[in-house]
Amino acid sequence: MKIDILTLFPEMFAPLEHSIVGKAQEKGLLDIAYHNFRENAEKSRHVDDEPYGGGQGMLLRAQPIFDAYDQIEKTSPRVILLDPAGKRFDQSYAEELAQEDHLIFICGHYEGYDERIKTLVTDEISLGDYVLTGGELAAMTMVDATVRLIPEVIGKEASHTDDSFSSGLLEYPQYTRPYDFRGMLVPDVLMSGHHENIRKWRLYESLKKTYERRPDLLEQYELSDEETKILEEIKSLGCAD
Repeated sequence: MKIDILTLFPEMFAPLEHSIVGKAQEKGLLDIAYHNFRENAEKSRHVDDEPYGGGQGMLLRAQPIFDAYDQIEKTSPRVILLDPAGKRFDQSYAEELAQEDHLIFICGHYEGYDERIKTLVTDEISLGDYVLTGGELAAMTMVDATVRLIPEVIGKEASHTDDSFSSGLLEYPQYTRPYDFRGMLVPDVLMSGHHENIRKWRLYESLKKTYERRPDLLEQYELSDEETKILEEIKSLGCAD
């Protein structure tokens, strides 16, 4: 996968050179390039200007971003504009992006963009209902969430297919050594070696956590017959409490 990031602050992306994303680059599975569009500004390196019609703050000008974009070698990329008014980013969207060969992220600052910039864009995306000082942190989050889903980036595919949200449910609790830590014990079922009982326990705990913490996810989730029965049991126990 190739990723190009248009930003005023390329140095902010140093964390992406480490951990999973860094290893993906070392393996040749990923190529990330950063483009400081201030270098393309024609007007004394100014990338922003006052909005026509008046108003608070400054807007990013179209020219520096268009010129930086034109310099990128492109192969039918998905062009992502980080914008608080965009579609909410989630796991299913990360899975969708992981199938692409080329992604371009445009990171903004100031009060917003000249609207004409959006003619370059295929996707307007937001991390959530809040405003950051710039798009860099949002871009880093999206790149990390996406790159870890690329085949061979993580050794075992199950490492991410069991993640919270990948299945549509929150992930079940997990434990490692020691069995007894300060009087807190690992559930006996996980020590049993009985794979079917472990599967059922994990499914129960996953549904229970989702029901308690993110019941909104269940509204979109298609329950199997087994899951429907388990969820009814969880709800009945909740009512009894």
